[in-house]
Amino acid sequence: MAPRRSVERAGPPGAPRQAAPAESVTFEYTGKTGLTAIGTATGRRYRFGGPGMAVEVDLRDAASLRAVPNLRRVAEG
Repeated sequence: MAPRRSVERAGPPGAPRQAAPAESVTFEYTGKTGLTAIGTATGRRYRFGGPGMAVEVDLRDAASLRAVPNLRRVAEG
């Protein structure tokens, strides 16, 4: 069985954790360091702190994050 991954919720640095948007998708970072991606629809910053980190992304930002190298959408289910 694969190890369970924690999923972060996007928000400004230092802000309390937010509930996931009602319609969200999960992206996983496959690069070697860290990455911050900005959703073009909402302007939100999504921070991927290191390899294998998963972050819930507002569905409206999913199309723009699909274009970011080293990010992949995680299948639901």
